[in-house]
Amino acid sequence: MSIAPIVRTVQVKAPPARAFELFANRMEDWWPKGRTVGKNPHESIVIEPLAGGRWFERDAEGQETHWGKVLAWEPPSRLLLGWQLNSAFAYDPDFLTEVELTFAPAEGGGTLVTLEHRDLERFGADAARHAALLGGGWPNFLAGFAQYADAQETDVQNTGARHADAQP
Repeated sequence: MSIAPIVRTVQVKAPPARAFELFANRMEDWWPKGRTVGKNPHESIVIEPLAGGRWFERDAEGQETHWGKVLAWEPPSRLLLGWQLNSAFAYDPDFLTEVELTFAPAEGGGTLVTLEHRDLERFGADAARHAALLGGGWPNFLAGFAQYADAQETDVQNTGARHADAQP
């Protein structure tokens, strides 16, 4: 059985390097609290910045819940993550689907951020149902990222404008 990958794209105001940094290094700031797999709301979501690095969340008590691993870390254009959450949304080190993010310059400025979650047939008998769940979730998470990234970029632009105004 073959399941089509989930592919979603958003455009953000930030240039590719900044969009990559906000996505990979500030995930806890834009991922909705209480919408992760840990028992308690996350305090941080960590993507270790190297191939083979871990991808996990940490709660306020320091409890870590693994999500997967980094397969490729290629700033500012590409991040490939190994999603190791099975169809019960439980970490399984022997299970892996791929979540690839690309960060490409957008015409007129900003960045096109494309997410592709593939190899969904690996969910086995639950593949179609689970793909539908993921297909309903990723658009919301990417929209949340886009709102966060655009707000951050607006803050940077406003701060820069204030500093420019202060120059003699």
